[in-house]
Amino acid sequence: MFTGLITDIGKIAKLDPSGTGSKLWIETRLATEGLSDGESIAVNGVCLTVTSFDKKGFGCEASKETLDRSTLGNLKVGSPVNLERALCLGDRLGGHLVQGHVDGTAALVEVRTDGTSKRLTFELPDELLRYVIEKGSIALNGISLTVNAVQGPRIEVNIIPATWEKTSLSALSIGGRVNVEVDLLGKYVERLLTGRIPAASSKEGRLTVEFLAEHGFLEK
Repeated sequence: MFTGLITDIGKIAKLDPSGTGSKLWIETRLATEGLSDGESIAVNGVCLTVTSFDKKGFGCEASKETLDRSTLGNLKVGSPVNLERALCLGDRLGGHLVQGHVDGTAALVEVRTDGTSKRLTFELPDELLRYVIEKGSIALNGISLTVNAVQGPRIEVNIIPATWEKTSLSALSIGGRVNVEVDLLGKYVERLLTGRIPAASSKEGRLTVEFLAEHGFLEK
């Protein structure tokens, strides 16, 4: 579990195809903080497992599923990547709960300067838009951001100078794609309201108004 607060911008130092996946070596100052084999780390918002490390960086592997669903397959040697180590119990939760399980990608379509901030507009696929609401949370390349506006298939986020300088967003060009993880709460709520639940809960095996009333969630 992560918070969406980036702690370093790493650099892809080496890429090796591995079957249908890929092995990555990432240089980062986080390597001096005591990484361990098997720990989780978010790379551009994708939860990966540390397989090896030294004082300059760490190695990890991305499966075909990860490459197909995220932008990691487009990385090149020298590409900057946002990094965040996994959340520890007792840490301050400054962003929002991020799993590192990417739901899809979005394209940058506009960058506007607004005072000292940048306003970035991204275009999302329909299957992700239904989980996005104005003033809700979203993770783009692992960065916890607040959605300022939703207009059609596009969303707008505001990037303050600190975020612009301390993440890889400043290196993104128009048309460039980012990894998207929508707020997990929305996905669970949708599943509860429309998905299958135990047959004992309702005749159809779905959550109904009658079931909620019967169990005290609604007034009869």
